[in-house]
Amino acid sequence: MGVFNEYERLSAGKLLIASANLLESNFKRTVLMMCEHNEEGSLGFILNRPMEFQVREAVTGFEEVEEPLHMGGPVQSDTVHFLHLRGDLLDGSEEILPGLFWGGDREELSYLLNTGVIKPSEIRFFLGYAGWSAGQLEAEFEEGSWYMADATPEMVFSGEYERMWSRTVRSKGGEYQLIANSPELPGLN
Repeated sequence: MGVFNEYERLSAGKLLIASANLLESNFKRTVLMMCEHNEEGSLGFILNRPMEFQVREAVTGFEEVEEPLHMGGPVQSDTVHFLHLRGDLLDGSEEILPGLFWGGDREELSYLLNTGVIKPSEIRFFLGYAGWSAGQLEAEFEEGSWYMADATPEMVFSGEYERMWSRTVRSKGGEYQLIANSPELPGLN
């Protein structure tokens, strides 16, 4: 099972995991939810980078949401995106895993949150995203920068940010269990 085969299986709804030797500060020990992956490029959100402030402090229309805002990635870091469990209620949502949705009508979301129809725990907000142009992510896989794993909605909404990377790597089994326990290498920042 080579790296290339992993890239071949990558799709929306999978997890993209920074390899132990990817030390670039934006992505070091990150776990990303892939929302788009096709011949034109790829897009995902970092799941384990909660920010120092809450959604209500930063996003207009969501003053009730006391959950942390997450750093989704380095691209367009002034834009807000969301993953959620309520595609049944939110127009324009895209299902990326059974029961997990991306996007939708933001005004409708604000209304449904403010009226208590949707709970803040059913949504995760991201600032910016991670994006790759055509062929870029494939090249990074060939360099050994990424692993791939299956995702579940529970993983996306896990609050165990510190352990998310090692647990996700460990869940791949075999040699990955040793990698998951490796000490963090000092970055070259």
